[in-house]
Amino acid sequence: MSVNPTLIFLPLLATVALTFIAFVRMIMARAPVMKAKGLDYYRAQIGDPEPESARAAVRHWDNLLQFPTLFYVACISAFVLAVVGKWTLIFAWGFVAARVVQSLIHMTYNNPLHRGSAFMLSVAFTLALWVNIAVSIFARV
Repeated sequence: MSVNPTLIFLPLLATVALTFIAFVRMIMARAPVMKAKGLDYYRAQIGDPEPESARAAVRHWDNLLQFPTLFYVACISAFVLAVVGKWTLIFAWGFVAARVVQSLIHMTYNNPLHRGSAFMLSVAFTLALWVNIAVSIFARV
């Protein structure tokens, strides 16, 4: 069964959407702090620490700009190398599902064990994605 290789961009776009949702969440968490403390609070980073709700949103945003870069590169590499197959899409969508679960946990009740489990699942899906790409490349040699 042939797979449309452009389908690899759907999980990629879903992850980008999740990142923008986290950005909006971060702005919404910081807005009350800026209103209460003024812009100088963020300009100079002087004074009391940022409230935990805002710090959690910032950490979440930062996290979505770190590890997922390996996922983005894998998706684009699979497309460019023309190795997008059924398993490539399964691993990519698995990554997205795990990151959505991690995001929901992080932005709600924030249990580190649950959040960490979802994160490790996303790492496993990314590793499987890269192994799948490598196997597909070496199968051509």
